[in-house]
Amino acid sequence: MKLTKPSLSFWQILNMNVGFLGIQYSFGLQQTAINPIFLYLGAPEDMLPILNIAGPVTGLIIQPIIGAMSDKTWSPRWGRRKPYFLIGALMGSLCLFAFPHSPVLWFAVGLLWILDVGNNMAMEPYRAFVGDKLPEKQLSLGYQMQSLFVGAGILLANGSIVLFQYLFGGESVEEAGTIPQWLYYSFFIGAFLSLTTILWSVIKTPEIPPSDEELDEINKIKKLPFSKRILKPFMEIVEAIKEMPKFMWKIGAVYLFQWYALFIYWQFTTPLFKKTLDFTTSEAASQAAKMSLTYNTVTMIVALMLVPLTLKFGGKKIYAISLIGTAAALFSIPYISDPNLVLVPMIFFGIGWAAMMGIPYTMVSKIVPQERRGVYMGILNMMIVIPMFIQTLTFGPIYKYLLGDNAINAMLFAGVFFGIAALLAFRLNETKSVNVD
Repeated sequence: MKLTKPSLSFWQILNMNVGFLGIQYSFGLQQTAINPIFLYLGAPEDMLPILNIAGPVTGLIIQPIIGAMSDKTWSPRWGRRKPYFLIGALMGSLCLFAFPHSPVLWFAVGLLWILDVGNNMAMEPYRAFVGDKLPEKQLSLGYQMQSLFVGAGILLANGSIVLFQYLFGGESVEEAGTIPQWLYYSFFIGAFLSLTTILWSVIKTPEIPPSDEELDEINKIKKLPFSKRILKPFMEIVEAIKEMPKFMWKIGAVYLFQWYALFIYWQFTTPLFKKTLDFTTSEAASQAAKMSLTYNTVTMIVALMLVPLTLKFGGKKIYAISLIGTAAALFSIPYISDPNLVLVPMIFFGIGWAAMMGIPYTMVSKIVPQERRGVYMGILNMMIVIPMFIQTLTFGPIYKYLLGDNAINAMLFAGVFFGIAALLAFRLNETKSVNVD
């Protein structure tokens, strides 16, 4: 019999999610600054998808393994999820500091691999951490609070890019093979936030000790031979997939189209503005940062507003409608020639991003067993990175041979995929929790 989880105050829930700020700042730099750096260092546009393969590959491998390991971890001093936060944050911090110093393309690509390992180590247990701490009635608030920090982190990252280019970019001419100095500062801030925000949450939020049954299972695993302990997380993942609720398979179908489309958007926003607004790479990167700045501001504003809406109308409806709005935003962007007006569709994108970053996690957390929450959150994140992996392998040729090397067509392609994701989201049937909180 599980103990009843106490309700937490608004500020306790906020404190436990502060670490997400640093993780998402790093993610914001990956969305907006990494691909321009690849372009600065000489990467051709049709190579951008494959150069971003680090994200899906590391997510596919790291997140479920870390989830399974954290389920079976307990230290009276360090806790269950916190050790993974700290190691991941330290790796991410070091990589962010080094990234703008990349002398050549292959060095930057290698750093992206290490950065993604660190971010995945920190992010996946964080999703389970919220489910561990909160009773079911507060799960929506907990995950939408994470959504708020998603918006805040990416907002700060992209705001810093716009600010530093304005302050230090000047009228400097782009130099082939060189990363502009003004871009360095955003990465240095990220290196600082990655570690300090995680430390804040670690210090402020104690973890709930495992039940006697869970502790017995953890101690049994500690007594296994080293080779069997290494294999245990993989066995946990396989077993969890075999017993996975049908609802998660349906979420996987939505994610296939949703995340394929998102990766296209992040990769091809800069090339799009070079074409539609006749911008240089720096100008296009700055415009892309303004887009991200706008939609993440909206995400911050609406994230907690979605809590009462999902309670009243159900997560499925709010989620699906938000995806329709996101599709509409992508359909309109290529046909707006004013750099200021092109920010307007980002209102709908921001609402969609707030829903994507909170609602699915709330729905899944309610239906998975407590003792497997980490591994199932890892599997849910596998459903994010598999579409990204497919996109990195397939979209380069699609872009070059089917879409005519045209970033406008790429954005419209992404809009169609968001529309399909919305239709599939309407098929989700929300299930009551099997947990006893």
